[in-house]
Amino acid sequence: MLTIEDVLKNTKLKLDAKREALIRSAYQTALTAHAGQKRKSGEDYIQHCLGTALNLAKIGMRSKTISAGLLHDVPEDTQMTLSEIEEKFGSEIAKLVDGVTKLGKIKLRGTKEENYLENLRKMFLAMAEDIRVVLIKLADRLYNMETLESLPEEKRARIARETLDVFAPIANRLGIGDIKAKLENLAFKHLDRKNYDYVLEISQQQQQQRKKHIEIIINTLRKELSSERIRVINIFGRTKHLYSLFQKMKKHDMDINKIYDLSGIRIIVPEVVNCYETLGIVHKKYRPLVGRIKDYISLPKPNGYQSIHTTIFGPEGKFLEIQIRTQKMDDEAEFGIASHWFYTENKKSFKNLFFPKKIEPHKEDILWVKQLREWQNELGKNDEEFIESLKIDFFKNHIFAFTPLGDVIDLPEEATPIDFAYKVHSEIGDRATSAKANNQMVPLDYKVKNGDVIEIITSKDYKNPSRDWLRFVKTSIAKSHIKKFMKKDGMI
Repeated sequence: MLTIEDVLKNTKLKLDAKREALIRSAYQTALTAHAGQKRKSGEDYIQHCLGTALNLAKIGMRSKTISAGLLHDVPEDTQMTLSEIEEKFGSEIAKLVDGVTKLGKIKLRGTKEENYLENLRKMFLAMAEDIRVVLIKLADRLYNMETLESLPEEKRARIARETLDVFAPIANRLGIGDIKAKLENLAFKHLDRKNYDYVLEISQQQQQQRKKHIEIIINTLRKELSSERIRVINIFGRTKHLYSLFQKMKKHDMDINKIYDLSGIRIIVPEVVNCYETLGIVHKKYRPLVGRIKDYISLPKPNGYQSIHTTIFGPEGKFLEIQIRTQKMDDEAEFGIASHWFYTENKKSFKNLFFPKKIEPHKEDILWVKQLREWQNELGKNDEEFIESLKIDFFKNHIFAFTPLGDVIDLPEEATPIDFAYKVHSEIGDRATSAKANNQMVPLDYKVKNGDVIEIITSKDYKNPSRDWLRFVKTSIAKSHIKKFMKKDGMI
């Protein structure tokens, strides 16, 4: 059973008395608010709050984010209001809690179409005005996945599918490899238990066989690096996580012997120059496999991942992958965007989390997460700038709205219900007579807001679009359809 002490002792940042008091106060508030509430598993509801907070502490989040993690379900599930949270803990924590509540309303509605899923991921991030809201939601989902067994099979499958299709990719885009791997493995377990058990068994068998070889190589490399006066912060064996292994096995006819990076060794050194020196020493001692050397330091992955990978011929001709990186690279690979909180703890703030001005974030082809990770270069001066810098601004020019059935429609800012109607289907646009936003009647020139559920009321009889619509529509698809009818009728 989790306690608040588990959360406090797992924080990566040193807690002063004020920060610790804030977390304890949030815990007591959540404990009182959720008193008597139980989860489906039978455990006290406060365990879920503690589990979420613990996951946040482990990835290096600060006291306010951890506190919001403890309080994230209070307004939704208890008598305590958001206003009361704001009065007690301030507007910053209240906004984080409110953001998590709003994100909780986004559900995967059955379709697996890739465009839909991509828009859902984008909308998820666009609706969270603060990156920390996304991190709290990921921590919340991870604890839910870890305690999924008590739910009915159908609900387990829906949550697992949503996790695999939406939450794990978001964790990946934010570079949080640790949470991504855990979410994928847990979803895999609930969606395909037969293959999960098979991959687990075969992976464990292979690991047992390779354990001795890994220990030999670790001891050899430790001596070699020491003799070359390269300080090793850490060197350890690692295994590929199960879902990732399964994906690779599918590409190789489920033959695990064709997987070169099933297990490997990770070497953590102090500086970038040491990474390349270490690579030379590894290759001097063990023959590398041609074509399997990957330098992600000079050419990082789109989500910012940096490391050097090389596959060697180990003892008895067994292939083994060696990963070489600095401590900072390792923390970023595990904790992604969250790692920057504990790497800048002794500095005042980040100056800019936004895209550089020259970037146009609404273009579909940009690697937006790569840009997201370029903000660490400049530091600002005050806490107000730090808070402002946490805002996700890279979907500033786009909004995402729902159809009543839950489909996600991607629109430009200031788009109207008519733009929405034509984006759904041209005939719906042509026949539109009125519209509702969130079950309330709105004018046809209403500016659709992020997360709105838009319902278009259409005429049963054939109806031509109105020329007046050209005054306020924003999308080219709406304009072209309206103009087509105008030309047909000789109006333009």
